[in-house]
Amino acid sequence: MEFRRISGLPPYVFTIIDTLKVEARRSGADVIDLGFGNPDLPSPDIAVEKLVEAARNPRNHRYSSSKGLPKLRKAFADLYKRRFDVDLDPDSEVITTIGAKEGLSHLMWVLCQSGDSVLVPAPSYPIHIFAPIFAGANIREIALSEDQDTFFEAMKD
Repeated sequence: MEFRRISGLPPYVFTIIDTLKVEARRSGADVIDLGFGNPDLPSPDIAVEKLVEAARNPRNHRYSSSKGLPKLRKAFADLYKRRFDVDLDPDSEVITTIGAKEGLSHLMWVLCQSGDSVLVPAPSYPIHIFAPIFAGANIREIALSEDQDTFFEAMKD
């Protein structure tokens, strides 16, 4: 079975890096893994205890609202006001997601359709390329340089 949205994706850079890392280790190289940022130390005890406490609370045994918790959305709106002087309505302009990858993917599904083009900085994280492709859009990679105006000049084309 072939999956049309998967077969058109470029190679996943972290898979390539992992393959190179394994090959280097097998050849005897001492490799320092700075990959995904996975911790090499255990989580602090207090963090584990708080997770266990939250898991034991029956109030947490259900789905949250689709937009996220109202107090959390308000906190994000307040943060944007303090940090960027941007006013956001937490009820209509803020949502929470599982993470940035999910949020960016959903944003692309809402904003893009087949035939659209999305400018993607190069280098970038894989999701910056994959999210528009999943949404059916074409990507146009724009090489970044020390000249910060490069990306914005390319947008004028």
